[in-house]
Amino acid sequence: MVFLVIIAGGVVRMTQSGMGCPDWPRCFGRWVPPVSANQLPADYEKYLKTQDIDHSFNAYHTWIEYINRLLGALLGVFIVIHFVWSLRLFRKSNKQIVLLSLLMLLGVGFQGWLGKKVVDANLAVVKVTVHMLMALVLAALPVIIISKLRGLKIPADKWVKNLSVITLLLLIIQIILGTEVRSQIDQIAKPLDYGQRETWMSQLDNVFLIHRSFSWIVAIACVLLYKKSQSLIPLRSHRWLILSLISLSLITGIVMYYLNIPALAQPIHLFSASVLAITLFSFRLQLK
Repeated sequence: MVFLVIIAGGVVRMTQSGMGCPDWPRCFGRWVPPVSANQLPADYEKYLKTQDIDHSFNAYHTWIEYINRLLGALLGVFIVIHFVWSLRLFRKSNKQIVLLSLLMLLGVGFQGWLGKKVVDANLAVVKVTVHMLMALVLAALPVIIISKLRGLKIPADKWVKNLSVITLLLLIIQIILGTEVRSQIDQIAKPLDYGQRETWMSQLDNVFLIHRSFSWIVAIACVLLYKKSQSLIPLRSHRWLILSLISLSLITGIVMYYLNIPALAQPIHLFSASVLAITLFSFRLQLK
C-alpha cells in the first residue's frame, strides 16, 4: 500500500497535478471533488489566491490528485487495522511489535499533516523531499515488524554488513538529489506550459550533474554488494532484486535524459529507487 501511494505520487508529479486540489483535506471545499467548472463553489477563488497556479479548473488534474489522497487515506485505514490487531495479539507477549505499529500509525498521521503543508506551500521543495523520505520510513516499519516476527538472522562478515549500510545511505542521498532535480524541472517546465521538453535538460544546474554522476557510484556499490554477498544463499532473491532495481533505475534515468523526460519514465524511476531502498534495508535487517 505504501508503494502504491508512492506510485500515485509519481503519477501526480508526472501529470503536473500536484495542485489539482488547492486545499486540504477537502478539494475546493468539497469531500467529493467537482467534475466540471459549473460545480465549483461560488467562492472557489479563495482556495487559489494563495497558490501560484493556473486559476482555470482542470478536472483531470483535480481527480488525479484526489485519488492520490484517497489511496493515502486507505493506507491509513490499513495501518489503523494493523495497530488494533497487533495490540490484541502482542500487547503482553511482544510489546516491540505494538510500539512499531503505533509508530506506523503516528507516522501516517504525520505524513497526512505534511501533505497538507506541501499543498499550503505550493509544492515547496524541502517539504516535498521530507514527504518522500517519510514515505520510505513508513515502508521500512512493516519490514522491521516482519523481521522481528521471523526472528531469523543470517551470519555475515562485517564487510558485507557495512557495505549494505553504505549503499543504502548513498541511495538516500541520491533520492534527495532526485527530488531537487524534479523540482527544478517543474520550475523550468511551468513557464513553457509543460511543452518544449527538449529544452528542459539543458536548463538544469549542477545539482543534476551531481545526481547523474552519483547514480554510477550507487550502481557500483549495489554491484559490489551483490558480488560480496554471494555466499548468503538465503538472501539470493534480495541480491537479484537489488541488481534488477538499480538496473531499472539507471535505464529509466538514461531514457529520461536522452528522450526528453517522457512522462511514463518518471514514476517508474521513482518506484524503482523506492523499492531498492527498502530492499537494501531488508537485506541489512536479516544479517546477524
